[in-house]
Amino acid sequence: MSIITVGIDLAKNVFAVHGVDDNGKPALVKPKVSREHLLPLIAQLPPCLIGMEACSGAHHWARLFRQHGHTVRLMAPKFVIPYRLSGKRGKNDAADAAAICEAVTRPQMRFVPVKEEHQQIILALHRTRTGFVEERTATYNRLRGLIAEVGIVCPQKITALRRALMDHLEDLPGYLNRCVGDLLAHADSLDVRIAEYDRIIRDAAREDARSRRLMDLPGIGPNTASALLASIGGGHDFKNGRQVAAWIGLTPGQYSSGGTTRLGRITKAGDRYLRSLLVMGAKAILSGLGEKQDRFSRWARSLVERRGYWKAVVAIAAKNARLAWAVLRFGEEFRLRQADA
Repeated sequence: MSIITVGIDLAKNVFAVHGVDDNGKPALVKPKVSREHLLPLIAQLPPCLIGMEACSGAHHWARLFRQHGHTVRLMAPKFVIPYRLSGKRGKNDAADAAAICEAVTRPQMRFVPVKEEHQQIILALHRTRTGFVEERTATYNRLRGLIAEVGIVCPQKITALRRALMDHLEDLPGYLNRCVGDLLAHADSLDVRIAEYDRIIRDAAREDARSRRLMDLPGIGPNTASALLASIGGGHDFKNGRQVAAWIGLTPGQYSSGGTTRLGRITKAGDRYLRSLLVMGAKAILSGLGEKQDRFSRWARSLVERRGYWKAVVAIAAKNARLAWAVLRFGEEFRLRQADA
């Protein structure tokens, strides 16, 4: 019997592999496969369906397996858990591989798009920049906490905080002056690094034609455009723009029963970073409306009046997610149709 489906439980050094034949019977069960032996093992198999959980290194392995003719599907770990026979086999790597092998064949399973190497490089820029921003925020919070111990309470706004710190710097007792000075210098160095990454991301976005088309949309700048392109690619893994908005977590959760439709708050599923970028872009749109009378501005203004500010922000962010999918999916054709509308 030939192996048609394989589930792989990924790890750093030791992997578990579970393969089944066309009758659904286990035909390849290897609870422990070393890292250097995994690719040769998969390469010798006939083209089959391979399932893995979307985790660290999953996209790298997916690209390697595709080069040998296999079809690779990545799944969120939470969608695999129901297929693990925990009462029968317990929680171990072999049971996880078997659950992955079962889950990847389900017709209603939702999969994670496999990212190419250049997409992961762009996302690495965004992750590094985000880490520096979080570190800068933590540094300023540490500063406020330290000087609060000597009775100096400063505002949260960075410019006002720095001004207050400089006013009291010479009055700080003992080594506290040294601590505050070093933390301010560290925050300055983080500002330089963040600005440099902003420039790199901006240049990368301007060099790509698809990113430039995304930046033509209101509320989408270089950061959002490059992050969207690196996350969803050409949009071929989604049937329509509504799926993209739901994937990012900008659609309301549904709690319907007995023919009554109940829609709650947005699900906040998916990529929090993408969602925050789209929301910030929507807020920028509303703050810059002014007296604009174009079709989009009139719609946004009426939306705020009818549904309130925050619901309008989410609605605009979801609309931008759908428009971004259309731009990436149809390219110049979408631009022409949009211009004719």
